[in-house]
Amino acid sequence: MKQVVIAGCGDIGTGLGLRLRQRGWRVFGLRRDTSALPEGIEPITADLTCADKPAQWPDKVDYLVYCPAAGNRDAQLYQRLYVQGLEHVLGWLQGGRRLPGHLLQVSSTGVYAQSEGEWVTENSPALPESETGKVLLQAEDVALRCGFPASVVRLAGIYGPGRNRLIEQVRGGLCVPAEPPQYTNRIHRDDAVGLLEHLLLEADKDELLAPCYLGVDDEPVSMHEVASWLAEQLGTQLLTDGPTSGRLGSKRCSNALARESGWAPRYPSFREGYGEMLRPGS
Repeated sequence: MKQVVIAGCGDIGTGLGLRLRQRGWRVFGLRRDTSALPEGIEPITADLTCADKPAQWPDKVDYLVYCPAAGNRDAQLYQRLYVQGLEHVLGWLQGGRRLPGHLLQVSSTGVYAQSEGEWVTENSPALPESETGKVLLQAEDVALRCGFPASVVRLAGIYGPGRNRLIEQVRGGLCVPAEPPQYTNRIHRDDAVGLLEHLLLEADKDELLAPCYLGVDDEPVSMHEVASWLAEQLGTQLLTDGPTSGRLGSKRCSNALARESGWAPRYPSFREGYGEMLRPGS
């Protein structure tokens, strides 16, 4: 039975864990409060920012997924959670029977500073301007130098059930200028989970994974187009002046490499994803 530790087992990690459990894997979910973990995911109660090895740490880890969520954009918290936390987990692995077969470290397309509508791939320069972006890039370096096979998965903006911020902004009245176009990138929560699952299964088949993948849907699109479509579905109109979405940057991320690996998004664009969220009873 394959054993996987999901460190930072929140929404994405829990979704991944349940899928792997259905495949017969033994899944350990690490978080500070494990009371919300569903049946089938074995709890590891620990604080990633603390170096003490948790008592429930398994003696065999075939795969490690590192996917904590900071909760706020504080650079010092990012440093403790994403860099030092990963270093702590890698240290805990040293006492096991053997090192894992692969590490997936979840990062963000926020490491790219491109802002003029450029197309971005895994080979594009990642030169973040924000302090949090710089920390994420540092964490990626820790992952890729961990001493066993590792891949970084840079996810775009995650939306889906329970992630209704843009819908509520448009419903409440939002101003999104059409020009200049402000390109945005997103991925449905279930597709983010599916990509991580796909990569783990590929690794388990001894397929050679790339060091980096972009987790985005098929269609980078301007924020104006997304908001206009939502306004039409909601029976409202965008404002000509007033509150904006607060989003910064403008780039178009390509998922070509992830697709070449055999993955395909269930929600190829925002229309399918938000359309499902807006259906009565969803």
